[in-house]
Amino acid sequence: MRLMSGRVAGKVALITGAARGQGRADALRLAEEGADVIVVDVCAPLPSVPYDSATPEDLAETVSLAEKTGRRVISGIVDVRDLGRLRGIVDDAVQQLGRLDIIVANAGICVPKPWDQVTPQIYEDTISTNITGTWNTVMAGAPHLVEAGGGSVILISSAAGLKVQPFMVPYTTSKFAVRGMAKAFAAELGQHNIRVNSVHPTGVNTPMGSGTMQAEIGAAIAGYDRLGPMFMNMLPVDGTEPEDVADTVLFLASDESKFITAHEIAPDAGVTEF
Repeated sequence: MRLMSGRVAGKVALITGAARGQGRADALRLAEEGADVIVVDVCAPLPSVPYDSATPEDLAETVSLAEKTGRRVISGIVDVRDLGRLRGIVDDAVQQLGRLDIIVANAGICVPKPWDQVTPQIYEDTISTNITGTWNTVMAGAPHLVEAGGGSVILISSAAGLKVQPFMVPYTTSKFAVRGMAKAFAAELGQHNIRVNSVHPTGVNTPMGSGTMQAEIGAAIAGYDRLGPMFMNMLPVDGTEPEDVADTVLFLASDESKFITAHEIAPDAGVTEF
């Protein structure tokens, strides 16, 4: 049982990809610590994704769980690649909740394939969701943080944004881009007392590992097993839980990190040091 202390009490947070997994854990952790939350997700499949997609029922479950903390919750179904619709949902939610202080750009996809099996569809889905979707999230939310007089923007990257992960060329490309995006936004938004950082987890136990995901990775490694050890964590764990990463998100959202900006924070079990 977590000891709650109101570390983000009175604040409002936007979390994308919040229907389940990492996004849900982030939303619940922030709500537990006193934040009202705006939770959005596409709740639909993308053509190239090999794992089970989130559903409207998943997002409704996130809302129900967050409401049990006593905080206000507003949800929306939207593809983060649609800036106009995303901005409309965020603007409406902020009008209802009164402000926005925290942005967690979590929505993203991963499609493992050897480089010569990556299709244009896989590349486009990955780049547009992970990079453009992240950019859209900041563009939709940051003006409200400026209006609030400051805040924290947290871009969820990956260990693949610090160290190359094989058999994931589009994903690795996108996560390095998210890392750079965080630094670029931090430079310009600092004048408004807005901090921007990126988070770089190792493998996390979420529905992203469902469907044929593990089989796809296994087949790729079998084709060139010399690269398999690149996925190994330094700590003796195969992966982490969404709640572990959510603790890092909470730290960056709270005033405990008030002088941390333009940094990479890596709850990665040491995988990027191998």
